[in-house]
Amino acid sequence: MLRRTTKQVWLTAAVVFSLAGPVAAQDTWRMQPVAIRSRWAKEVTPQNALTAYPRPQMERRDWQNLNGLWDYAITGDEKKLPAKYDGQILVPYPLESALSGVKKALRPDQYLWYRKVVNVPETGGNRLLLHFGAVDWQCVVFVNGKEAGGHTGGYTNFTIDITDAVKPGDNTIQVKVYDPSDRGAGPHGKQVLNPADIYYTPSSGIWQTVWLEKVPQDYISGLYFTPDIDKGVLNITVKAPAGYTVEVSALKDGAVAGTVKGAAGAALKLPVTQPVLWSPASPFLYDLQVRLMKGSKQADEVKSYFGMRKITVEKDDKGVERIFLNNKPYFNLGTLDQGFWPEGIYTAPTDEALAFDIKAIKAMGFNTIRKHIKVEPARWYYWADKLGMLVWQDMVNPNQRLPEGSKPLFEQQCKETLAQLHNNPCITTWVLFNEKWGRFDQQRLTEWIKKTDPSRLVNGHSGEILYVNEKLRSPSPNAYVSADMTDVHSYPDPMNAMKLPGKARVLGEFGGIGVFIPDHQWNTSSAWGYIMEKPAALKSKYAIMNQHLQLLQREGLSGSIYTQPFDVEGEQNGLITYDREVVKIPFAALRKIHAPLNSDIGTIPEVTAADADLTDPSETYSALLQQYVDGDRKPDFLRKLAMMASQTGDKTGAARISGDYFAMLKPPYAAEDLNYVMTVTRNTKDTGFSIIRDNIAAIDTALGPRQAEVKMMSLIFQDLIAPYVADPNASPDWNSIYTTVKPYGAPGEEIFLRAKTIHLLNKQDKAGYKPVAREYLEKYGQYVKAEEKKKLEAFMN
Repeated sequence: MLRRTTKQVWLTAAVVFSLAGPVAAQDTWRMQPVAIRSRWAKEVTPQNALTAYPRPQMERRDWQNLNGLWDYAITGDEKKLPAKYDGQILVPYPLESALSGVKKALRPDQYLWYRKVVNVPETGGNRLLLHFGAVDWQCVVFVNGKEAGGHTGGYTNFTIDITDAVKPGDNTIQVKVYDPSDRGAGPHGKQVLNPADIYYTPSSGIWQTVWLEKVPQDYISGLYFTPDIDKGVLNITVKAPAGYTVEVSALKDGAVAGTVKGAAGAALKLPVTQPVLWSPASPFLYDLQVRLMKGSKQADEVKSYFGMRKITVEKDDKGVERIFLNNKPYFNLGTLDQGFWPEGIYTAPTDEALAFDIKAIKAMGFNTIRKHIKVEPARWYYWADKLGMLVWQDMVNPNQRLPEGSKPLFEQQCKETLAQLHNNPCITTWVLFNEKWGRFDQQRLTEWIKKTDPSRLVNGHSGEILYVNEKLRSPSPNAYVSADMTDVHSYPDPMNAMKLPGKARVLGEFGGIGVFIPDHQWNTSSAWGYIMEKPAALKSKYAIMNQHLQLLQREGLSGSIYTQPFDVEGEQNGLITYDREVVKIPFAALRKIHAPLNSDIGTIPEVTAADADLTDPSETYSALLQQYVDGDRKPDFLRKLAMMASQTGDKTGAARISGDYFAMLKPPYAAEDLNYVMTVTRNTKDTGFSIIRDNIAAIDTALGPRQAEVKMMSLIFQDLIAPYVADPNASPDWNSIYTTVKPYGAPGEEIFLRAKTIHLLNKQDKAGYKPVAREYLEKYGQYVKAEEKKKLEAFMN
């Protein structure tokens, strides 16, 4: 996804900060406060946290869900098991989420611990497997105090055989997690410690279902299958111990449609005569029954499903290379889905909520989802299979700076992703890299994915060629080497990718039209989109874009991905709000707009969301402002009005109204009030700035370390320093500036030294730079990112 651009300098003194912060943990679980939440959040309790069977493509009867309340602790010591725990956390919701009941940030120097006592009955000679859907990022698992296993990689599942570590009765499971988010070497997607614009809140720790499964001593450990519609077979390998026979049956509406027997581990061909083909319009799924046999005795059995479909790039009847589905040209009309939730971040509150996203996207008239740099739980792909949705699956990008160790970690995550999702018919395309985010060895990796899974298309690089307002921002030679398609990102308006022999042409991202809906915003101080429109103008703007898609399709375009279906945190360029409550263009209208490129939708899912109020938000604000003029000073009214003033650009009104609201607040302030003050305070003259200055410790306790200091520094720089250093060649009166910022204490001194250091560095004034940089790093170097600190020290030396 396109990142916001500003005037670039080598380094900048401006400070980036995060408004999303933790609140105090509770001894008894309750959902923590959150700006907005979806309708499903209220259904979540410790007794019903994601209870659905977590692995639909290899199902057994004998399993135990371990979701629910676990003890948690945050420590600075990775070597010792915690002596005591801080409270309870609701698994599998991430530590930072409201649904976890904790809502705390995890720093790169901290470790997150989980503990749960589990009653285990006699195994009766069976094996006991402990499954984790995903733990972000690196974890070690202990059973009864002894290390049992672990995993590195925050997006893929793993299993630990704990048979020999447990005893009948109560057993203690503990999990240690290390997750530095964007400060580490591992793939982290859109998660950053300081979320803003197109980057979002991290999801640390357990974020998918944890469960126990009882299996025989010898059991089926995996299935790997690929349909071949031309030959009418399902190629399948059953992973199980040597010496066993497997019996595999395809079932159509309960009746056997084909059977094959063979050795465990062998490549088998299951006949599926006259196959019913899977497509978005008709997502037919066969049931699959797999038995592990020793002679006539059955040792194990699992159930699964599959779809018969084919995806290729072929020439149409006019000789144009296009994406073909089931041997016919098929336009991939898609949208960029990121899979974030206001109350669960990476984790949907319920299975119904997880399905809603796919249902809503289909009800809009799309047939394709680009799953953007996130791997979802297995049940998301099950719903895509069942409802009928093509999926372009992104690999989760490595740390964009490619620190040491990041490349092998990325490749390992890719390998696990390919294996984990191979059997889902919905996935038709693998996307290797996005907009040069951590790109390396593109040709080798593209060819490796193609060799590993020749049954799907490979988009080696989505958006390596990037246009903004028809200007090429990101030139790249050989951008589509070894890939099955050429891909361009174009913001805001659509354009075609370049034509190359043997490759389909796709528009990997476009659009990004921002429309904010009052009372449905995660962050009311941000309404980010590539371009902004009022609600009433969105439909016509969007329709025009899609008419251009029709023209591009006739010229050879084979697929398009609109940014995006849902608002996400500070981004408000979704077709539906982040809380999934308001659709900005009615579903029926969207289907009509999309019909020329996706005429055969099939069954339209039943979904509900309110249509957007098309009244100009400024008109609504003006009417409410008159109430204020007429004397309305109720606290809740003032708070809402101050937010609306900020959103509609009335800075004077925002300052005045928030000042009135602040005057009603009395210390000690609640965490909610402090968060509000941090959100609406815009400059050093605002009343809120004084509240921040006088409550630094309280804000840092409620919202996270250095939140108050960083906010103060940002505003001090903005108001009192930036005007004098805007010209990189200027020679500011630093003594005068210091006199101005000195009354603000340590935050004033820190941002002063930082601004002076950066300004002199950019001027290449070595003589003036050295003493200032030395003082800055000696006093505040602990807060400087390692990479930036290295640059500052290099110039000083």
